[in-house]
Amino acid sequence: MISLFGGKKPNHPMADIKEARKLLEELPTSDAFKCADELTHWLESVMAEEGFKPEYRAQLIQLLDETAQIHLRKLARDYMASPRLAKFQEIKLWKSTYEYWRQAALAYVSCIDLYAAGAKGADTLKGSMPLLLARALRALAAQVKWMYVRYGPMDQSVWGVIAKVYALAENRKFAQSQVTLYPGIPSESTPEQEFLKVVMLSASSPDSLLPLEVELCERLIAHFCASFTLRLDLQPDIAYWIDLATSQAPLRLARPPQHAPTLRFFAAGRALEDLENLIETIKTTGNVPAQVNLGGSYPAESVLDVLNHLALYWSPKPPARKHQRHRVKSRLNVIYGYDGVLGALGGSADPDTTTAETWIVENVSAGGFGAGIPEIKGDWLKIGCLLGLQPEGGDNWVLGVVRRIQREISQKGLVGIQTISKSAQVVQLRVSGGAGRETGILIGDGSESPGETRVLLRFGVFVPGQNMEYQKNGASCLLMPQQVIASGEEYEMVRFREMVRDTSSDE
Repeated sequence: MISLFGGKKPNHPMADIKEARKLLEELPTSDAFKCADELTHWLESVMAEEGFKPEYRAQLIQLLDETAQIHLRKLARDYMASPRLAKFQEIKLWKSTYEYWRQAALAYVSCIDLYAAGAKGADTLKGSMPLLLARALRALAAQVKWMYVRYGPMDQSVWGVIAKVYALAENRKFAQSQVTLYPGIPSESTPEQEFLKVVMLSASSPDSLLPLEVELCERLIAHFCASFTLRLDLQPDIAYWIDLATSQAPLRLARPPQHAPTLRFFAAGRALEDLENLIETIKTTGNVPAQVNLGGSYPAESVLDVLNHLALYWSPKPPARKHQRHRVKSRLNVIYGYDGVLGALGGSADPDTTTAETWIVENVSAGGFGAGIPEIKGDWLKIGCLLGLQPEGGDNWVLGVVRRIQREISQKGLVGIQTISKSAQVVQLRVSGGAGRETGILIGDGSESPGETRVLLRFGVFVPGQNMEYQKNGASCLLMPQQVIASGEEYEMVRFREMVRDTSSDE
């Protein structure tokens, strides 16, 4: 509450900076979750206290935010490093991290709003504005990133706040002011760079990446951001734009928008060449250079996958759809996972199709489906998940892989599915010269070269260089492995060269 007597401090535990620091020193530092939760509540409390002067409120918010950073990094590591977390643990970690960044963004934006409105005493914030603006954009970007990690639902209003904050940075000539964002982090940033990081994340198709890949994407964007391009007018090599007067997320440049002074056009710029050079370096050396800070150690193959993804979407001409979409409305029975698909195809002694879900096909193309999910059940739905798909009334199972996920609300969403086979057959395989047998799934869509075949195998069965055999119409077929062309948590898709030896006349 506001004091009735001008000289008195507010009745708040953090009304004195020394007491505030003492309270923060008493946090249970061994429990990152509890620390993040308490710091979130302190941010709410500081924002609710009307008696704080603007400069002191900003000082407290910065202190709380700086204290939180080590705990937030720990929570992020726990989340990303444990893809098989129990559902309640995953939700607990996600909510704690996301809610902290939401409150931090609100806190910083409240300070910025006081300055922008010319509130009493807010002129004292002028010297801190570059840092407050950069941290506000960093917190808002973290909100966006954690929404992408769970594939939504996306709070579109966040983009309106991002636009408002960055527009103020430009209007007050703070956009390119250099700041050290947090103590102990030597690299400098600017409000403009923080803005570019979040719009480039949005432009990088994060809804088609796994959570860990979203994390790597964010880190790589931070590595390259100094070379990104931001323009007031459209240039030939720019593929994306955003309107600072709206709450709309960045858009791909399908056609030039109607001119307005609030439009901003952005692209990878020189970063695309730097990214391509990094790809070649990793391919040549097999290692990620030490100067690329990814926040941890990751296999070179995983980093290359994300770099190649970024190279596609950072191109002046991002990938267009290969096949034309046609809008339809039909029901689709869906079985998921390797065992589920195997059972649906008759490769299980006890096929269980009672777990089939019913989705609504929204559009279809030669390459796949777009489908609506009325209710997301369980926690199995992930990028790369294997699906068996059966149109209602049909008897054939089409195989597909989830390539894109967007949650509209917590338990409802849209998925993009790539068709990998319209004709699938369960086969019994054995290692050449061995006695062991494995069940596999021959898949085909008519695109295979003569003498080649693709096989789905349970993850861990495939051994590079190891031939396999199966029987086909009385003939023994030898499968010589070429390469793994796709994989998920439960399966690997392997391309083989196939040689047939007719054994029908053998005695």
